[in-house]
Amino acid sequence: MRIVIADDSVLLREGLSRLLAEVGHNPVAAVGDGEALVDAVEAHQPDLALIDIRMPPTFTHEGAVAATEVRRRWPAVGILLLSQSIEGRYALELARSHPQRFGYLLKDHILDVSVLADAIATVAGGGTVLDPDVVAQFLGRRSTLERIDALTAREQDVLAAMAEGRSNRAIATRLSLTDKTVETHIGSILTKLDLLPQPDDHRRVLAVRAWLDRTAPGGNDDRRRPPP
Repeated sequence: MRIVIADDSVLLREGLSRLLAEVGHNPVAAVGDGEALVDAVEAHQPDLALIDIRMPPTFTHEGAVAATEVRRRWPAVGILLLSQSIEGRYALELARSHPQRFGYLLKDHILDVSVLADAIATVAGGGTVLDPDVVAQFLGRRSTLERIDALTAREQDVLAAMAEGRSNRAIATRLSLTDKTVETHIGSILTKLDLLPQPDDHRRVLAVRAWLDRTAPGGNDDRRRPPP
């Protein structure tokens, strides 16, 4: 199988190249950033791309962004993401909208070459491979998004204004509501988001984080905005 490897660590990508060659695969390119990955896929037309999520320049989600571009331009290429941690924006969108020929494994859970080899075979064959911790994270995020979508239009307007740092009085003025009505909406929002009172949690901040997660790439595309 023809495979492109993308990882910012020279040692890791060289090691992967040797391991994959030993089990019968053909590593056609090994690159260190997202832009080089896209170029390598275009040049070599591999069967699969093995991609580290965190690469230069910011070491956040460049690999997942590049994987999204690869999937858009070459949908037949299998994509297997590797990471030390869970990236829940672009990777979630890939898993949700293009589950075929897609995998996401955490590096710390790959205990031997057979785990990686089996994942490559499954993805290349049109299947999906997800680390259990990734599944748990994705399900939790989808549950939050679904709760956000269950809010009424006015509650979403109030939550969007909260995310801008507006006080209750400012929200009331913007939306032509009374202070009491805003308080009622906020109480309903916190209840629907299952944010029960906890001594160590700031529920308003947690609600805003849920809203920001929903409006980030990979969240719901039908993003509401408060009126001017």
